[in-house]
Amino acid sequence: MQYRAGKIVCIVFLSLWASLSAAQTLDERVAALLNSLNPKQRQTATFQFDSQERFNWHYVPRARKGVTLYELNDEQRRMLMTVLDLSLSTQGATKAKGILELEDLLREAEGRPSGDDYRDRLNYAFSVFGTPAKTTPWGWRLEGHHLSLNFTSVGGVIESSTPSFFGANPAIVRSGKERGRQTLKQETELAFALLNQLSDEQRKIAVLSTSAPYDIITGNDRKVEAPERKGILYSSLTDAQKKTFMQLIDAYVKNYELGFSSKLIAKIRKAGVENLSFAWAGSLQPGAAHYYRIQGPILLIEYDNTQNSGNHIHSVVRDLTNDFAEDILREHYRKDHTP
Repeated sequence: MQYRAGKIVCIVFLSLWASLSAAQTLDERVAALLNSLNPKQRQTATFQFDSQERFNWHYVPRARKGVTLYELNDEQRRMLMTVLDLSLSTQGATKAKGILELEDLLREAEGRPSGDDYRDRLNYAFSVFGTPAKTTPWGWRLEGHHLSLNFTSVGGVIESSTPSFFGANPAIVRSGKERGRQTLKQETELAFALLNQLSDEQRKIAVLSTSAPYDIITGNDRKVEAPERKGILYSSLTDAQKKTFMQLIDAYVKNYELGFSSKLIAKIRKAGVENLSFAWAGSLQPGAAHYYRIQGPILLIEYDNTQNSGNHIHSVVRDLTNDFAEDILREHYRKDHTP
């Protein structure tokens, strides 16, 4: 009996220790990762918070500033993945890590040699802007082919996780041991579900064109000039259609950690969900080029699946008022500098 009681106490202690360890804040985790780097790596990874590099985001294969996963050891990569887990939800982190893993499948599909780094899960760069702390604004980024994650923390809280880009090539793995794998499954299936729920009259409003744009319209612009709002309004949908529409929005917004995703969905609702629109272009069936966007007063989501015969996804979320936390920072600085 004494042994059992002691064992229970030990389990409780270990559980408490694990919880306390997991409770380390994002700024503490990022600071620990930076402190683990050698001086040259740290210099490469860090930028001033007001550096223009913070806005230099993209989602195509290209040379990037920051420290790549190549340059990190196994423990540092684990630390970086913990930072990612703290910045995204389980749903979002699973997608992000899945995108990295697709690089290996893409390399094999393209017949590239094993040492090729054009398609490589380690060819992603980690950057920090400013000093991770609860008292000053700072940010961090993880970026590579088909993934661009930009986070800004103000007052110890993530106040912006946009622009965020998630892509998948292939969208559906067609052969091999990973056949059937879909990294961005919700984003595709829920959109087609909503499209197929529309009546003929509703579809005439929602479908803008029989051909889809080659890529997301807004590209990697620092500040979005939102496209003309077209498509069918949320207020014109049936209850069942509205439910699917909100599930589709959740497929994007719930990629972020709970605190930020809750604030973003509250902001969307405050701006009026009835003002959200759903627009479609291209094929009405999977397996051919198609595009859709969700647009509202503060939100723009674009999804484009046109390359590789409709098996290559680009998707982006933009906060039309607060990408890179510009709106929050404006208010933060106004309060701090108002006499």
